[in-house]
Parts: sequence; structure tokens; C-alpha cells
Amino acid sequence: MRFDGILKSWNDDRGFGFIAPAQGGQDIFVHIKAFPAGSGRPRIGQSLTFEIEAGPNGKKRARSIQYPVRSAAPRQQRVAPPAPWTAPRIMAIPVLIGIGVHLARTGDLQPAIGLVYLVMSVVTFLAYAFDKAAAVRGSRRTPERTLHALGLIGGWPGALLAQQWLRHKSSKSSFVAGFWFTVALNVGALVAWQAGWLRQALTTVD
Repeated sequence: MRFDGILKSWNDDRGFGFIAPAQGGQDIFVHIKAFPAGSGRPRIGQSLTFEIEAGPNGKKRARSIQYPVRSAAPRQQRVAPPAPWTAPRIMAIPVLIGIGVHLARTGDLQPAIGLVYLVMSVVTFLAYAFDKAAAVRGSRRTPERTLHALGLIGGWPGALLAQQWLRHKSSKSSFVAGFWFTVALNVGALVAWQAGWLRQALTTVD
């Protein structure tokens, strides 16, 4: 039968000490030989478990000392706060909305374009979320060129929100530079298309 206790005293020079049993009662004599090999020198205050046997003089002594295995406290996953909103990130979506409102007032905005931006933004946000989950699991990631392609065809507002709220791909400078390049291309293409410049250029090529 094993008992719990604490090493109450220890004489390191002579290699013995006494254990205070957790259930109370008299202190139990313990010799250095009762401790597991390679466990280091005993220290006063250590928790341990032990068995009891009768010594040569008939008195109780501890044997087969073991240290209780303590399960490590679960590490709490730190939730990263949202990325800071810089001026370009604050203004990007309002500028797109402003362009859309202006084009709607002039009658040049096709309703389908707004729907494309909405749907692609949702798809792109989910793509970022899946990529971050894959990064946490250590599984296969979504290629960066795929994320950029989704942003280029109208999903960049969703990408911007994902970068901020999920704090994903918001600190890698090369990726962020590529992201803003796709934003500039997308908005420029929208303006050029609505103004007729892009359609005229395509007609000229044909």
C-alpha cells in the first residue's frame, strides 16, 4: 500500500531524513537508498509517495519512494488582438463604397458588380480563415497566389477584413505589398471599365 507525504527533514551528510505522512501520525524514517536512482538529492518540502516496511530495529521506515507525476497545466491559447487599422486600411473600403455610390448616381454602375464584390469578399474571407486554421494545425496551406487572385477579382474587401479581424497575413511585408497591388489593379480596372476606357481598349484590340 502506498502513502502520500512530504519530506519534513533531511540530513544530506548522513543520507537520511523523515517523512510527514499526509494522513497524519508519526514521522517515517527514510534512507537515501529508498529514493529512485538518478532522481537527485532529496529536498525538504518535496511531495512523494512511499511504502512502509519494518526496519532492523522493528521501527517503521519508508521504502520505494516515488515522486507523484504532476500533469502540466493546459496552456491557454493566446487570442491575438485584431491588427491595427492603418490609414490605408481604414480608407480602402469607404473609397470603394464612395466610387460605387458615385457610379450608381450617374447610372453607370451595373448591379451585378456590387453582387460580385459581396460574394467574392465572403469567399475570400473564408479562404483566409481556412488558411489560418491550416497554419495552426500545420496542414497544407492555401497558396498566396490564390489569395491574391481572389482579391484581384473583387474579394479584396473580404481579404482586408480577414487580415484585420483574424490577424492573418497582415504582418508579412511581401504579401501585404502584393495585396495592395491587387487592390490598386482591381479598383483601377473598375473605374476604367465604368468610364468606358477599358471597353474601348478591348474593342480596339479586337
